[in-house]
Amino acid sequence: MHIAELPDLRARREADGPCVADDVTTLDNAAFLHRVRRAAAVLRSRGVGRGDVVALLLPNTADFVVALFAAWRLGATVTPVNPALTEAETRHQLDDADAVVVVTAAPSPLPGAVAVAELVTGPEDTAVPETDADALALLIYTSGSTGRPKGVMLDHANLAAMAEMMIGAARLSETDHSLLILPLFHVNGIVVGVLSPLLAGGHVTVAGRFRAETFFELVASARPTCFSAVPAIYSMLAELAEQVRPDTSSVRFAACGAAPMPPALIERFERRYDIPILEGYGLSEGTCASTTNPLDGPRKPGTVGLPLPGQQVAVMDPRGRIMPPGATGEVVVRGPNVMRGYLSRPEETARTVIDGWLHTGDVGRFDEDGYLVLVDRIKDMIIRGGENIYPKEIENVLGDHPDVLEAAVVGATDQRLGEVPVAFVALRAGASADTGDLLEHCRARLARFKVPTGITLVDRLPRNPVGKTDKPALRARTTAGTGALTIAG
Repeated sequence: MHIAELPDLRARREADGPCVADDVTTLDNAAFLHRVRRAAAVLRSRGVGRGDVVALLLPNTADFVVALFAAWRLGATVTPVNPALTEAETRHQLDDADAVVVVTAAPSPLPGAVAVAELVTGPEDTAVPETDADALALLIYTSGSTGRPKGVMLDHANLAAMAEMMIGAARLSETDHSLLILPLFHVNGIVVGVLSPLLAGGHVTVAGRFRAETFFELVASARPTCFSAVPAIYSMLAELAEQVRPDTSSVRFAACGAAPMPPALIERFERRYDIPILEGYGLSEGTCASTTNPLDGPRKPGTVGLPLPGQQVAVMDPRGRIMPPGATGEVVVRGPNVMRGYLSRPEETARTVIDGWLHTGDVGRFDEDGYLVLVDRIKDMIIRGGENIYPKEIENVLGDHPDVLEAAVVGATDQRLGEVPVAFVALRAGASADTGDLLEHCRARLARFKVPTGITLVDRLPRNPVGKTDKPALRARTTAGTGALTIAG
């Protein structure tokens, strides 16, 4: 079965069975199919067909899932857009992906915009779904060493393979109910939160904006069997007042990814709420997940678990040799989940996927039981509450300020969010800008979560022996708390 056929298959098997719901809408299988067909008809009327790209600039709602399957029905590719991006960042993604239509929450001046309310109007598209397994399904945008976001190309075969692995690892079935709290512009939200449970015969509730204070009320009313979150969310839940003692008996497990989760936090959350946490690891380039701690133990906090069946995960030295257990090297991944490449970036693709191995840029080792331990990141990426932030992008923005001579951005430890970006800036001689001016410059050009939480003005940036900015020294300064740090409001 092709993923695009899933709405039809579910409606034939159990028309009145639960499918997708959100805060205001509940769709059974038949209603979901009707909504997908109507949305497909509207997209087709806007010229969408096989091979075209449809952008979804939407919050977490059932409408997102409807639009996703409607585009796939026509053989189109979907690129999800983070609603928190600035207009310039959004336009870059739309232009780079060559999107012919962008589905928006409200009427928009963006080229090719279709308000989501339009997708429920008109007749149904009853054409047979397109079923090419090699067709591109998703373009997930992620930044790279240049700081410019690039499109990760995932085809339907990638998604099908990843979903099958997740269904097997989590033993998902028609009895499962996924509560989606992660954003749908991430591959985790789409593949783990929605696609895998639907393919397994289960159903999905798409939560709106996450609030720790009301999360367990939603758990009590929706009665989910599983959900996925990031360490920042688990930290907020673990810090709730002691009198909060919710009924979590419906939940079989909770997954955690995006950033390492401290073992002490895992232990505190599991002891308090009696929900096992399955910590895993993966990249968008690997269609989400490559390792996970097993549902049927042993789960080993401090590791990101065992390789998922169907994938090869190894540790490689700089000469391309696979290292033995216990040795440290770059984590590499091979399998049917590895991306097709980066859109229109063959050189970056060739540097990242070599002889079928996806080079992750992360450093790790396997312990004596075959569990992967992440040691460090080769790349400088900062993970703030599950959001990937690339310092080079922020450095480029700061460098555009006329008073800035040079800038460097590093991650500083944050108890709740894991990491936050902080900047060190050297000004040009005679410059009049202060830290407030620089923060306003960033706020106008970057999504809020990318704006540095603090800026330190320095006479010059430290250099290593080969003349490169000494970022380890800057990180040490954030740890030591030295420097005149100005905290962003």
